[in-house]
Amino acid sequence: MILPDALLPLLDDEGRLKQWPSKRSIQLMALDYLAAQFTSGQIYTEREVNAFLDRWHTFGDAALLRRELYERGLLNREKDGSAYWSTPNTKML
Repeated sequence: MILPDALLPLLDDEGRLKQWPSKRSIQLMALDYLAAQFTSGQIYTEREVNAFLDRWHTFGDAALLRRELYERGLLNREKDGSAYWSTPNTKML
């Protein structure tokens, strides 16, 4: 996966997001990057999504990332939040 230059300074040596970018355009790149890490077709619980996101960032706010992924349409969920899944045909880097 080729990453945008603007995203590289925000990633650690293990590819984890070190901070939430302040610029919206870079936030969207970060969301696309995180969405690409989910397994297509797999159903996740909210707890599993949080644990998954915790493996891909170091700033301790999985809830922010989960909400942003959902609001951007990169992650979908049941209305009651009981199941989450990667949304097909999302933009990948």
